[in-house]
Amino acid sequence: MEIKNITKVSNVKKIELGSAKCALDIGDGSERGEYVNQDYILQTLGRPHRAVSLMYCYYPNEETWPVRASIAHADSDVSFQWDYPYDDYFTYKGGLNGNLLDEPFNYMREVRRHGQDVLLTLTIDPKLTEDHIVAIAKDLSTFGRVMLRINHEATGDWFSFNKRADYPEVAAFFKKCCDIIHREAPNIKTIICLDGCTSVEEEKMKMEDIFAEASRAADIVSVDRYLSLHWGWPYDVAEEGGDTFKRDKVEDIYAMCKKSYDRYTTVNGGVKRPMVLSEMNADGDVTGPYDQADMVLEFCDLLKKDDEKWLDGFTMYQFRDRGRLGLEIEDPNNKDVGIKQPVLDTYKKLLHDDYFKPEVKEIGGVDLPVTLRWGGAEDAEGIQVDIDFEGNPVFCEAYFDDDLKEENLMIEINDWWFYKAPGVECVDFMSAFFEKPLDKAQTLQMRIFAPPATGENDPSQGEDWQTNYYHELKGLPKMRVMFKPVVEG
Repeated sequence: MEIKNITKVSNVKKIELGSAKCALDIGDGSERGEYVNQDYILQTLGRPHRAVSLMYCYYPNEETWPVRASIAHADSDVSFQWDYPYDDYFTYKGGLNGNLLDEPFNYMREVRRHGQDVLLTLTIDPKLTEDHIVAIAKDLSTFGRVMLRINHEATGDWFSFNKRADYPEVAAFFKKCCDIIHREAPNIKTIICLDGCTSVEEEKMKMEDIFAEASRAADIVSVDRYLSLHWGWPYDVAEEGGDTFKRDKVEDIYAMCKKSYDRYTTVNGGVKRPMVLSEMNADGDVTGPYDQADMVLEFCDLLKKDDEKWLDGFTMYQFRDRGRLGLEIEDPNNKDVGIKQPVLDTYKKLLHDDYFKPEVKEIGGVDLPVTLRWGGAEDAEGIQVDIDFEGNPVFCEAYFDDDLKEENLMIEINDWWFYKAPGVECVDFMSAFFEKPLDKAQTLQMRIFAPPATGENDPSQGEDWQTNYYHELKGLPKMRVMFKPVVEG
């Protein structure tokens, strides 16, 4: 394809993507909502997340396995979300004799192609033998820096694993899983998720001593915290006088989360492990849509003003929800359609706030072709080029010739990110200027990263293949930037 108006780019530099002051992850699908493709989420929010949280269960010895519990037992007398014989998450199709072309692996590949890490929640039958856990570790060994949360909210009593084993057994099973995973797949970081401190007055976390060894075995510590929650959903409606929902003060929840971090540190002998909130939001069923957005913003304001940077990241639960715990509500007429909530715009601003964005460092000038390293969403090497703009563009496009057509790239310009899939020849960057138009002539930086095109790391690339992926970028796309219509009226 011949292009007459080619815009020159200059000042090619190598850059390094590092960690944010506090990372943002997004929940995508659960017992309450379906998986939403990463292209839609990226176009809606304008920036990739550190990680995408996928929620699955593994109870392979069940008679109805691997059919989802609510489908297999649709005729059961159920009055609570977790009353099924096993947890009503999507079923993990891997494990012993598993299928790596099914869920969640197809979604995991898509997540990683889009420059994000996998955050997998997996509830597991605690009576399973070691060979099952070895199989799971091997399943995940090619997916880079996976964060794996096993049997979360472990001090509760609602999940099936808590009904099949007592708390000491659940704790011992978690530690056993950690030991196996660290041995079989060192690319995986394990997350322990307890209830933590449930009031500002508590001296210790709930069952802190029982789960002490498990806490020390984990790479990352966490709690789930909702500023408001309707746990009776979808079996009742939250109305005044009910007892299946609550709303807390934001400052109290913040204090409980931070105190949980302090207690984890004490349990770990003073060693500060990365702390995350694996699920966080306010439930619009309780607050309505406007207070929901205000409460999320208030929590983040407290976080930004805190001089002690104790929180490594939090997962917004979730992108699209059948109830009111999502940035979008699933349209009851069509599950593929989302209805935007006010909290979406609030969260979008947070996602583009420097506090929650990964740091970018310039390494120095570089010649092409160049080998780029993709370690993960907060540890990657890319390139940056300068593009001169006379003002706000009318056209801004990148064209990829034969040498670049099959590249898998994540590209950022004007604080807006784009995905270029293998086979795509042109990417239109104009949406980067719709919400943030240029009001004067200036030079912008275009940044390019190359996550794995298959979504998996390559064992042939060297000793560090499980944590790093390498790709040679042969050149730059042809840029077409114009500042007036092709034909003016």
